[in-house]
Formats: sequence, structure tokens, C-alpha cells
Amino acid sequence: MNLEEYFVRTGYKGSLEKQDLETLTDIFQHHIRAVPFENLSIHCGEKITLELEQVYNKIVRRQRGGWCMENNQLLGWVLKHLGYDTSFLGAYVFNPHKNAYATIMTHLLVKVVIDDKTYVVDGGFGVSYQMWQPMELVSGKDQPQAPGIFRFTEKNAIWHLEKVRRKQYVPNLNFSNSDLLEKKECRKIYMFSLEPQTVEDFHFQCTYLQTSPDSLFTKKSICTLQTTDGFRALIGWTLSETTYNYKENMDLVEFITLEDEEVEKTLKEKFNISLDRKLVPINVKGFYTI
Repeated sequence: MNLEEYFVRTGYKGSLEKQDLETLTDIFQHHIRAVPFENLSIHCGEKITLELEQVYNKIVRRQRGGWCMENNQLLGWVLKHLGYDTSFLGAYVFNPHKNAYATIMTHLLVKVVIDDKTYVVDGGFGVSYQMWQPMELVSGKDQPQAPGIFRFTEKNAIWHLEKVRRKQYVPNLNFSNSDLLEKKECRKIYMFSLEPQTVEDFHFQCTYLQTSPDSLFTKKSICTLQTTDGFRALIGWTLSETTYNYKENMDLVEFITLEDEEVEKTLKEKFNISLDRKLVPINVKGFYTI
């Protein structure tokens, strides 16, 4: 494993001399625009593991993406080797269909401290809830970014992340009431404490999420990638492309439904992903919004 190979994968060619916020943001943005958030291994007969070398080979050498435990573990390794003060945190993801947070800690985050300020770096959430910049860990402060307004709130040492979105324009009327569309303007994303975690703390969750019939990730095949002006997502056979703020306070969300024979070609053309095994798309209604 080496940093040069990783930076070829993400296309980052900037300076590595300073461990400052500007460099961190640039490295982070290159990652989320090159490495998809995806769970396709589950739906093409592969097992997801958390051994760092296997994560590195999957993302860097096989040109794949991964979920939070892969993306953020790799990001954490990169940042630590560059000299950043990093550690891992664990979060409980909000389920909008149950209107409750998960009871299992399933989301891996990276905490970075720069000049006595703490930032959360999360390159593994995907779709419209994917932050585009490291977020300063400050309670009650609006942090506007291209995807919308993110905000942390803290109570009794528990931190909550939420996001306020813009209005959405969906030209394809067949999808105007799609279960994939988030209906609430303000959406809770996850909650976490500042107790340090390790990747080893996530081995049970990694197995559970890819095998349990109750897991979102067994119900939907997901591949999503941030772009320079929004993001694209392939959920089952449904391809969406979102353009942020294409009009004042309005996001453009375009949907199309793919045929089986179009899925593989779309993964290559839109996400730069080529799978070694046959993908079996799945999209059980509900459970997930973009």
C-alpha cells in the first residue's frame, strides 16, 4: 500500500506539505468524487471484509467503491500517514421510515484535529447526505455546503447531525412521488459520541449488514458517486442524477429506469465500476431516500 497509488486513484495532484484544513478538504473532495459509496459486493456474491489491505486493493487497485467502513477506514489511513491527528468514531444512523436511530453502531467516521479545532470527515454516506467538506464539531452552527445546510447539535455528550435540503424539481412525473425521494425538508442523519473506536469494533456490524434480512444493504443494491455539481445514484434499476441548486433554492433530480442489460454498462460509464461477477440488482420498496 502506498499513498502515491491512492492519489492516482483519486486524481489528487495538490500539495502534501501542510496538514491544514485546505489540504484536507481538497484530498477529501477528490476521494468522494472518485470513489463510489456502494454495496454491490453483497449482490454479486462477494464478501466485504475490513482488513485494510483488502480494502485498499478493492478501492485503489480494483477501482471499486465501498461503504463507510471501507471508505472512511481508507481515508483515515491516508490522513494519518500524511501526519494528521486522526481517530475513528462510531455513529447510529437515523431510519426515517421508523423515525428512530439504529440500535446498533454501524457507521464509521473519521475525527481530525487541526490547530485545536475538531472536524468530522465522513466519506462514506453517499447520496444527498454526503458532506462535501470536513465539518467543524460545533453545536448549533449552520454549516452551508453545496448539498445543503448541515448542522451538529450536542446534548448530554451525544452529537446529532442533520441536514436541511432545498426544494426538488423532478421532471419525470412517474417519479414525483418516488419512495426514493426525501419528503422532509430537515432530515436527521446520525448520532454519535466522541468515544474513540477501532475498526475491530465494527466486525460484527460488517457481517450483520451484509447478511441480515433486516439490513438496508441486503434489500437494495446501491451505487452512488458525488460529481462536481451534485451526485448520481443507481438503486436497483433506478438511475438518478441530481444537480444541486440548478435554480435558486432548487435541486434538479432526474430519474430513469434501466433494463437489465443496461445496468453493467451504466456502472462503467457513470461510476467507472467494472464488476468481476454478475450483479443481481434489487430494490425493495422503502428503507432508503436519496
